[in-house]
Amino acid sequence: MFDEIRDTLRQFSSRLDPDERRRMGSGMREAMVHAKLAIQDMRTTLATTESRLKTEQAELDTVRRRQGLAAQIDDAETVAIAERFAARHAERVVMLESKRMVQQQELELAEREYDAMSADLKRVVSGFAPDPSSPEAAAAREVDALLSDDPAAAGVDLPPPPSRRSRADREADAEARLAALKRQLGK
Repeated sequence: MFDEIRDTLRQFSSRLDPDERRRMGSGMREAMVHAKLAIQDMRTTLATTESRLKTEQAELDTVRRRQGLAAQIDDAETVAIAERFAARHAERVVMLESKRMVQQQELELAEREYDAMSADLKRVVSGFAPDPSSPEAAAAREVDALLSDDPAAAGVDLPPPPSRRSRADREADAEARLAALKRQLGK
């Protein structure tokens, strides 16, 4: 739901200087405000759906009561009309119940994502690095090692680069390293 915000949070790094972190944090706070407003809109939409559902259920009850009264006085035409209306209202009730269920699930998902993003933003803005035992942190260390001059320092077992290679050789080597990294990460 909030993939763009989450991706931006992941792009933050502990290597950012404090001024840069504050500037980027300010933009993220604004994005979080927009996310919070989206969640409020979801709540409003859910409340509207619940209100429509209650109204539809009341209409269905009324039509069924009228159908029963018409059956008591043996008015076949009114009973037939009431059956048609009861079927329409029952169909709407089923549809609104499904819609409400989906909206509730969507709201719960958005709230969980917002809470997680909020915690990540607090950690980033405060300057704390991500959990070093997380898979993302391990992958970041491996990528940093591959980009550095000494990949063996991070425990990545790669052959030393030859002194003179053609562009095709370097690209093939890069592809091999990428494939090895993907295998290590299980992708």
